[in-house]
Parts: sequence; C-alpha cells; structure tokens
Amino acid sequence: MTDFTPRPAQERILEYTGGRLGISAVPGSGKTFTLSLLAAQLVEKLAAQSSVDNREVLVVTFTNSAVENFRLRINQFVTGQGLLPGVGYRVRTLHGLAHDIVRERPGLVGLSEDFGIVDERTAQEIKREAVVNYLAAHPDSLAPFIKPEFLDNPRRIEKFLMDDAMEIANAVIRIGKNQRTDAARLRNARSKQSGAWPLLDFGLQIFSDYQRSLNLRGAIDFDDLIVLALQALEADAGFLRRMQERWPYVLEDEAQDSSLLQEQMLSLLTGVHGNWVRVGDPNQAINTTFTSADPKFLRRFVSRRDVTALPLPNSGRSAQPIIDLANALAGWSRTSHPVLGKEDALSPPAIQPTDPDDPQPNPAPGTPAVYVYDRPLSPDEEIDVIVKSVRVWLGKNPEQTVAVLAPDNWRGFQLIQTLEKEAIPFDDSLLRTNNSVRVAANALARILLYISEPHTPTHLPRLWLESWWPRRGLPASGEKPVAVIGKEDELPEAVRTFARALGKANQPERVFFPAAGDDWLDEIHWMDDHPGFPAVAEAFRTDLRRWAAATVLPIDELILTLGSDIFTEPSDLAFAHAAALLLARRVREQPHLRLPDLAQEMEDVAQNRRRIVGMSEDAAGYEPTPGKVTVATMHGAKGLEWDRVYLASVNSYSYPSGTDDEEYRGERWFVRDNLNLTAEVIAQTEQLSMGTLDEYIPGAATKQARIDIAAERLRLLYVGITRARRELIVLYNTGRRHDTNPLPPALGFQALLHLSKRRD
Repeated sequence: MTDFTPRPAQERILEYTGGRLGISAVPGSGKTFTLSLLAAQLVEKLAAQSSVDNREVLVVTFTNSAVENFRLRINQFVTGQGLLPGVGYRVRTLHGLAHDIVRERPGLVGLSEDFGIVDERTAQEIKREAVVNYLAAHPDSLAPFIKPEFLDNPRRIEKFLMDDAMEIANAVIRIGKNQRTDAARLRNARSKQSGAWPLLDFGLQIFSDYQRSLNLRGAIDFDDLIVLALQALEADAGFLRRMQERWPYVLEDEAQDSSLLQEQMLSLLTGVHGNWVRVGDPNQAINTTFTSADPKFLRRFVSRRDVTALPLPNSGRSAQPIIDLANALAGWSRTSHPVLGKEDALSPPAIQPTDPDDPQPNPAPGTPAVYVYDRPLSPDEEIDVIVKSVRVWLGKNPEQTVAVLAPDNWRGFQLIQTLEKEAIPFDDSLLRTNNSVRVAANALARILLYISEPHTPTHLPRLWLESWWPRRGLPASGEKPVAVIGKEDELPEAVRTFARALGKANQPERVFFPAAGDDWLDEIHWMDDHPGFPAVAEAFRTDLRRWAAATVLPIDELILTLGSDIFTEPSDLAFAHAAALLLARRVREQPHLRLPDLAQEMEDVAQNRRRIVGMSEDAAGYEPTPGKVTVATMHGAKGLEWDRVYLASVNSYSYPSGTDDEEYRGERWFVRDNLNLTAEVIAQTEQLSMGTLDEYIPGAATKQARIDIAAERLRLLYVGITRARRELIVLYNTGRRHDTNPLPPALGFQALLHLSKRRD
C-alpha cells in the first residue's frame, strides 16, 4: 500500500486477515502506524468485495486526540490506494461508539429521540450540590473515620473533607454503573444489611440524588452511554446482528486502558465474526487508580486459547543504555520487588532495538546516557539542580529537545516559576492548555449546545454567563466583563440574577420569539431598577435569534459566523478559524454527526480533555521545540519523546512501593487507621452489588489500594524512562518536611541506581 517496509514483527501483524489477535506493544514500537496501516488494508479488502454496502472497519481508541491521529493516518493510506477518505472505516472513543449505538435505537433503552447528555462540568455541579446538601443535613456522617484531635476543630480539614466526599461520591457512582446496577437496586440491597455503613449510605444517597437530577433533566451522562449501549445490544438480537454486520472488523487501540464494560461491548460486537484485534502495552497502563481501566483485561485476552498473540517489540526511540535500563527495571519488578506479585509487575515483552538498516535506527547515546542523581535534595534544591543543568545543556545542544517530567501539576508549576525567573525558555502547553483558548472554546460550545438543544434548562444561563456577557454585554454600572470560566461571583448582581431567571425559562420560544402580548422579558420587573439593562437583554435576544437562524449554514460557516460575532481578539478569531476547519472535517468524515456532537468537540477543549494542538488542520500531535524546556507530568508525556529527559521527585511519596511504612495520596493524615476511604467504599459497593456485605473486611481494600497504587506508579516510572531518546537524568527530593521528616528515595529509584551502576 505504501513504500513502507515493515519490520518482521509488523509484517506478521499486517498478514492478519481475520480472527482474534492480541498484540503486546512496547513504547515507541509504532503501534499506531501499524494499526492504521492494518485498518487501511482491511478497508481496501471490504471495498474489493462486491457485496459491500455500509460496512466499516471500526477502530476504538482511548482519547479524542488519538481518534484524530488515527483518522489522519488512515486517510493517508486509503487515499494512496485511490479510495475515498473517510469512507469504509469509523474511528471512535468508547463513549463515541456507545453514543452511535444508543442514538441509532434510543427507544430500546427507554430514551426519546432527542435525549440529552450532560457534560462533565454539569455532572460535577449536580454531584457537588448533592454532597453539600447531604453534609449539611448529616454533619457527623464522616466523623467515625476522623481522628479525635481533628473533630474539635473541623475547619482545619473542611476543604479536604469536601474533596474526599466528592471523590467518594464519584467512586460509588462509577462502580455502580460499572456493575450495571443503579442507586435504587443498591439501596434496596443495603436495606437488607444490618449495622452502620456511613460511607456507603452517603455514596448511595448521592448516587440516588444524581440519578434523580438527570431524570428530571431528561438526560444521561457519558458513563450511562456505555451501559445503555450494552443494554441496547442485548435487548434486540436483530439490532445486534445489524451492528455486527456493519463492523466486520474491530480494531482496539490502547487496550491496556480497557474496562470491563468496554470489553463486554466489543465482545458482543465481535461475537459472530470474531474479527477483533486488541493492541496495547500493559506496562503503560497509568490510568487505573482513577478510572475503571485495568490491564488485566488485555493480559487475559492475549493468553486465551482462541487468540493469536503477537509481540511488537522493536523500538527505535531510545538509545541502547536507556532500553537496557527499562528492561532491567521490568525484570527487577518481577523478581525482586518486595510487594508486587507477578500480575502487578511490569510484563514482557522486553524492548528490542531496531535493526541497523531500519528507517528509525536507535539514536546514539549521550554522555552519560543514564545518570541517577542519588544526592538527597530539598524540593528547592532539586529545582535549582535541574535549572542549572538545563541551562548548561541547552547552551551546548540548542538543536535538541529536552523535558522535565514531574509527578503532578503542582510540582511542574513550581519548576516553571523558576525557569521564568531565570529567563530560560520553556513550553508548558502539556501542563496546561492556554486559558484563553479554553475560554474561546467554551464560548463556542455554549452557543452550539443552546441552539442545538434549546429546551435543555442549563444551556441558556451558561450561554449568557460564559459566552455572551463577557464579550457582548454592556455593564450599566461600568464593571469590566469577566471572560473566564467558572468565576460567576465576580459578575454584577444583575447579570447573575438574570442568569437565574433564564434557568427557569422553560419555554424558550417565549424568550426569543414571543407572541404579541406574551413577552417573557415583560415579566422581569426588577430590570427597571438597573438602567440600561433592558437594552442589554434585548441585544442578547437579538443575537440568539440570529444564531438560531444560522443553524441552516454548513458547520464551518456557522462557526465563522459565531466567531465574528463574539470574538474581537486576533487569537480568538484564529481559534474560530481552526475550529471551523476541524468541525467541517468531522462532518465530511462522519456525515451523521449532529450539532450537539460537534459542540462536544469544543467542550473537550474547554474542559482540557484534549490538547489544542489537535485543533488545526495539520497538527496531528505535539512536537517539542528544540531550545525550549518542555515541562509536563508523567501522565501528560505518554506517547511523546525528547532527546534528554529529567525525571523529578522520584521519592517514596510520589512513587510508593506498597509497603505499610510509606505515605499514600489516598490516605489522609486526619483519617483514623490510615484508611483509604475511597478504596473502602469501592469495596463496599462492589460487595453490595453482589447482594451482601458479609465478605467485606475493613482495611483490606486499603491494603490492596496500596498495591494497586504502587503498581501504577511503577508503570508511570517506566513510561517516564521510555520518553528519553539519548539521555536520562533521574532525581529525588526529600519532600516538604525535609527538615523534620525527610522522604527517602522511591524503591524504584533505588533499583534504578543499582541497575545503572551494575551496567556501568
């Protein structure tokens, strides 16, 4: 199909014609390229069959940015064969696929044709309101878990308790949906259990309140989509058969991040033809502790008798010493780690270098290729060491790329402050999407959501507050409009009062297209006390009328129309142009997309769920800039590479090993018995979904959570190592309490130190 010469391992994969295939890929092995080329081959195969009508190769991947990357690559391959771009294949995230299935037959799961989906922000607002109300009515509900010395002064821990309460609520809702149950059934099962279960009772009440709020809105959330898609497929054998025939080949990328529900859905879709390719790297499963993902599903699939297992072991990304270190760490985890079992450790295959004549040969190592800086440093000293080292290195290597990878955003921002102070050029776009871009995306999303679903109660007030007022409003009292997301308390009182009134306007036609004598604005008498405000409200109505009329335009023309109305800054107008191009391409590739689907693209950018680098016609991913220091988290760096990489803060808190004498992020200092409350309530919910709490053992879930965290953080360290091409520097600091209670280096750090010295 191209002049590409595959490696032997790639060639074996590209010989695939059908059946179940499990591929274990190592970092930098070209799995996206290989899977895209395989998809294009299968598209060509379908196109050559005379019986083909609407059949497609289905590709399922993890993120929206990965969807875009696959589309671009497959397009290149199929157009090279003279086939039409965007035809014969479909690339989806799991939620996107579930939406396609439910949208086709919403009646199968009791939904109307115009069902709505609440965005993540709205869902969190609903949950937060329920949590606040519950804690106000039951102020002592979490008291049994708090150490006595903190009960006398609860304000010291109030913020942390609220954060924990939200995490507990989210966990119960997530686990309930993952178990394919609902709040009513769980609460019924709970009523049959004796004893006090304050965590569980709290979580179930929030679950119940949340479901009721969604029902009142006539809406569902994104996790509901997956459950409902499964229900739809199971409810109608004919519908399932039609979906199976539509997608005769299913290719799953990033399968290490698969969940139980994802596996069940794809298993159903491939149940007849059996053509299912799963590609992933269990060693890069770094989302397991805060999602339902688990690498065991891919490992189990690969080991099945009816599955052909193939490795993708060759990587041209890193120099040999870095490959050797990553492989040695994996081997150490399986043979010498004091806590992790075989299933928790880093698994084969080992990374193999490419052949000398490969188009992507392994780079020559730097001097040194690996350096583990074993001197204990305070947090400030660690930053000082990194900044001084980076300054010298950039001076000698201005044409090369360099990154500092931190364990979390907070540490990354600390480093940025010092780099800025020292006038060292840096790039923090992976650490945070530019806020002005997020605000612009949010403004477009708010308008698109309203004009596509005007009867959804939350859309109109949010459009007013977050889109129209900051750019079109004329404050009567002279206040400067606030063009930021989530700062309503800084807006004039009249603006907020009007937003509340809009939220109660359940007949949009009375607001914007009133009949004679039936004008909703005439009922807002308080506006007379704010000179000039009625004119502002009328201008708002005029814009909404024009935007509603503009929905007949093609999506790119609609976006440009909206952008020219609400944006004045060149950067915002440029964003509108990029968004118009992107959404127009979406529609070309997927003609069935509706306006709410396209609005979600903007919502993803506004919520920082996808990088803005994917929002232009030619940007398929992040490219580091030589001469600048990239600052990112380990999670944000996945899939990327730099010539030199610094791994910062590799201490026992950021990378615990699972032992009982370490500190863990999930265990608050004010909670008794070092319990991980979220882990405990997850275990209780899972037990309850099976009908009884008899097998729940207090504290056991906390111990298991330590092992799970240790395994994931070890995988995160492995991901960090494999971002480096030529040079790798590893450091640790002794924590905020370095003077009184210094943290030791992580066990993984000590292993790297030993392994690097042994190889020297």
